[in-house]
Amino acid sequence: MTMSDPLGDMLTRIRNGLHARKAKIRVPASKHKASVLDVMVRSGYIRGYNIIELDNNKKEIEIEAKYDSGEPVINEIKRVSRPGRRVYYGANDVPRFYNGLGITVVSTPKGVLADHEAREQNVGGEVICQLF
Repeated sequence: MTMSDPLGDMLTRIRNGLHARKAKIRVPASKHKASVLDVMVRSGYIRGYNIIELDNNKKEIEIEAKYDSGEPVINEIKRVSRPGRRVYYGANDVPRFYNGLGITVVSTPKGVLADHEAREQNVGGEVICQLF
């Protein structure tokens, strides 16, 4: 059976893995998920990730969780744009999450960017998720 929201599934797996204090979290791989994880690495929310080839010609992404004094760096992870309700913002209207303490991940024509990067490059797009 196919999944209707694979990106939402990845965010939920990350949230559950951090809650369970896992060091590494595995999710099915895709290029879009990897680009969202690139933003999370650049912003310092995860240590990194590796793409692992499986026997059956499939790939998984192994995400290295990041903790500070035993507490997860990600306190809140929220999916904004869903398959049933897409949310778009212009370059000047991209929302700040927790007054700029968190980030908003935006899918733009120039790639997947954090909100501050989208404002710098003057591009808007679909708001994927918000992290704090």
